[in-house]
Amino acid sequence: MKLYMTPGSCSTGIHILLEELDLVFEAHLVNLMAGDHTTPEYLAINPKATIPTLVRNDGGALTEFQAIAYWLARSHPKAKLLPGDPDGDAQAIELMAYAVGTIHGQGFARIFTTDKFAVNAADFDTVKTQGQGIVNQAFAVVNAMLPPQGYALGAFSIADAALFYVEFWADKTGIPLPDNCLAHYRLMLTRPVVRRVLMEEGYRVA
Repeated sequence: MKLYMTPGSCSTGIHILLEELDLVFEAHLVNLMAGDHTTPEYLAINPKATIPTLVRNDGGALTEFQAIAYWLARSHPKAKLLPGDPDGDAQAIELMAYAVGTIHGQGFARIFTTDKFAVNAADFDTVKTQGQGIVNQAFAVVNAMLPPQGYALGAFSIADAALFYVEFWADKTGIPLPDNCLAHYRLMLTRPVVRRVLMEEGYRVA
């Protein structure tokens, strides 16, 4: 398989899941700043021009974090990356979707790609402030969903991988995490696979 990824991005969560499953794959780096995601070669693989993209052994490409994570979990049921019951699986998908769609897609997107939300440079600060407000409010919602200790749903799941990458962004941008989110983030940092992935992607792990 081939994972098209950018170090420190949302693709880090998928990188973690692939390593958790001990799957053999090639990592192809996509330099977003250089516009690699808009080249004809990449658009032929993923017309959405997004990351991550996972090209499977049969040559078919999967895009969108939630779809890739769900496929990995369902394709390798013995790893128990989903709780396995309807309620638990729904909770995992709910948390994953909120982390990716709201914290990332509405909050951090305004902070990292401000120009996509504001036409005039004079509005950039306002948009970034809006983004930080969305992130803070969303983390407060997640905080109420999380246990004070342990993984999001008791055992490690695809939801933890999604939540980790936005917690990682909060840490790197100086946005304080509420208590349960901070405990979850610190727990994830003790997981050997997470530490290995971060080091492989060029980050120093304390």
